[in-house]
This record gives sequence, C-alpha cells and structure tokens, in this order.
Amino acid sequence: MSKVKEGLFYAKSHEWVEYTDDIVAIGLSDYAQEELGDVVFVNLPEIGEKISVGEAFCDVESVKAVSDIISPVAGEVVEINDELADNPEMLNKDCYSSWICKMGKITAEGNLMDAKTYEKFLAEQK
Repeated sequence: MSKVKEGLFYAKSHEWVEYTDDIVAIGLSDYAQEELGDVVFVNLPEIGEKISVGEAFCDVESVKAVSDIISPVAGEVVEINDELADNPEMLNKDCYSSWICKMGKITAEGNLMDAKTYEKFLAEQK
C-alpha cells in the first residue's frame, strides 16, 4: 500500500500540500508516483505564474504516460524545484521530500484531505 505522510494535506488528484507560514509546497503523493512509474521528465511551472484551483500547472512524463499535475490551491508560483529538471527520478525516490513548486499569495484551496482521510480515500480506490 502507498505511504501517506502525516502533517500534509492531499487532493483527490493525488498531489500533497505542505503549509509553512504563507507558503505552500506542492508535490506528488506516493500513490501518484507509483501509478506513473519511472519519471523521466518534469515540465516545471514558471516563477510568477498565477494558478487557479484545479488548473494543470505542470506535467510529469514517465515511461508509461504524460500526466498533468493539478493545483490543489490558487496562488502564485514563488519557487520551483530546479533539481527535478536534471533529476526527475527524485519524485520516485522520495516523493515527500521532492516538492515540485512552492506557491504564495494563496487565494483559495480545493477540497483537501488530511492523512487519515486520504488513506481511506485510497482504500476506496482499490
């Protein structure tokens, strides 16, 4: 079964969100990276880009497919994880340390689940 990290919030589209003061980090859940398979490329968003809840803000290419990454919050991209450009496999090795981007000026958030609720959601998906 996929690992779910406590202290993070999760979207039904399998992104995680970590709140730190006024900034949120966004990444892929363990379930998402398992479903994708070996990640070979990450198309990162642009710093300064304004993104809405439910909008695709980047895509991840794996040996299986190209998948849009959906934003669980609305805000502005303030930082990107440049390491993913050269080492996209980091998403497979440690998805909870390998955030994709950080956003600030958060204006809205989608329906996010805590870890326990996300675990139940995953169990229902099987």
